[in-house]
Amino acid sequence: MLELNKSGTDRSEPGRLPAQDPGPDAAPDPRPAGASPSTGPDASAGRVPLRPYLIAGAILCALYFLYSYFQYARFGSPSWDLGIFEQEVRAYAGFDAPVVDIKGPGYLILGDHFSPIVALLAPLYWIWPSAESLLFAQAALFALGAVIVGRTTQQILGGRSGLCVTVAYGLSWGIQEAVKADFHEIAFAVPLLALVCRALLLKRYTAALLWSLPLVLVKEDLGATVAVVGFLLFVYGRRLQGALLAAFGVAAFVVTLVVLIPAASSAGRYDYWTKIDKNGEQDVSMLDSVLGVLNSSVKIEMLVFLIGITAFMALRSPLTLLIVPTLGWRLLSQDSNHWGMVWHYSAILMPVLFLALADGVRRSRGSHRPWLASYAKVAVPVAAAIAVAMTQHLPLRDLLRPETYRTDDARSQAARAALDAIPAGSRVETDITLMAHLTSDRTVYWVGGAPGTAPDIVAINLDFGWSRPIQDPVAYAEQLHPEARYRLKHRGGSFVVMERTTPEPDRIPGVRGD
Repeated sequence: MLELNKSGTDRSEPGRLPAQDPGPDAAPDPRPAGASPSTGPDASAGRVPLRPYLIAGAILCALYFLYSYFQYARFGSPSWDLGIFEQEVRAYAGFDAPVVDIKGPGYLILGDHFSPIVALLAPLYWIWPSAESLLFAQAALFALGAVIVGRTTQQILGGRSGLCVTVAYGLSWGIQEAVKADFHEIAFAVPLLALVCRALLLKRYTAALLWSLPLVLVKEDLGATVAVVGFLLFVYGRRLQGALLAAFGVAAFVVTLVVLIPAASSAGRYDYWTKIDKNGEQDVSMLDSVLGVLNSSVKIEMLVFLIGITAFMALRSPLTLLIVPTLGWRLLSQDSNHWGMVWHYSAILMPVLFLALADGVRRSRGSHRPWLASYAKVAVPVAAAIAVAMTQHLPLRDLLRPETYRTDDARSQAARAALDAIPAGSRVETDITLMAHLTSDRTVYWVGGAPGTAPDIVAINLDFGWSRPIQDPVAYAEQLHPEARYRLKHRGGSFVVMERTTPEPDRIPGVRGD
């Protein structure tokens, strides 16, 4: 698709970037020799108004946060991740090591996933010390991605294509499912990848290099994505920059997984290798993992919908190569949670795919194949229509339902009464239901994950979905902590709060220097 700069040097005039080959199907430039190049959409970048995209971004931010807030207010968190990230941000805000007791007493979270960029949320947490601040930050970062993607699309395609792509991106299933999954560190990668792709499309190659560097601080696997950015720079003719960036990405990927994470982990290793080489208790060879990348209809469905939301035009752009590292580890994984269209794993693919859509349309408009040139004219509105149609089956549809806004139902009232029965500053062992509501001012453990700690409080939701129904909550608490005795302090609805009646142990795992 691309023609390399044979000399590997930039032969453009001072202050101008080398031209990027538009692809084999591109028609010759119809402008006469010597005509000003400022009439094309690339050159009109500075004339695209920012205000419409800021308004669209603000609307999307409001929608994302509204959904997240009411899910949180109804005690509907789908996993323990929001509580984990609040504990991490709370530690950074207090200038402490990022210890996350939910993962285990005294657990250093950098030994699980390498995401030090999360420390940037500390100033927001000083102002708003709640899990809600993380939900707002994620909504704002996702919406910022929409602003970048939409405005860049208009800059290279012109017309109303930018706002159509803003809608398509903003309502895409990858973003909506990430909003439903509560906060995750990948929220930072979304606008960063949008900026990287924008810089590549506008031929601002040094900017692309610089915007890609922070990705290695978002999550350990993104070093591989940075290496692909380097490869694209190399292909676009910036050979030295591309080679150096690719080498940096590979080095960051290897050092993070082999050195940094094991050094921070109490187990001395990167635990997630087991997602690839084990299926339950059964060992899986790398060859079997590779041969099984498309062994599930769930995987195939995900791939079809990833490209389908761009009306398949993303396949016309080399930017699509940027999704390969993330898709690679997901398809190799033996964990079915990584394969499908739920959770947050596809969010970082959305800005890449929608800017690849814009690039694909640009490359196809002058194609010598009439059907492709004609299809390029309608691909953007088709993508927007697909996103709107799919939304009826996605999380944001719930914003049209009155019950979404009801936080005074019996279950929510019982949960709040249970929270009121738990003293601030106490050490609490609990399940997902109450977890993210406790992490701002209590030490919180995962139920069953803190042996020997004798927490002050054990608080559980009897309807949480236990493998075996809990008939005697007090006996269950004492089974978890035979070193202590508990009594029933509060019971309302399905929520039970028990407090320790025996003295606190002299030595608590993860506390007092353990």
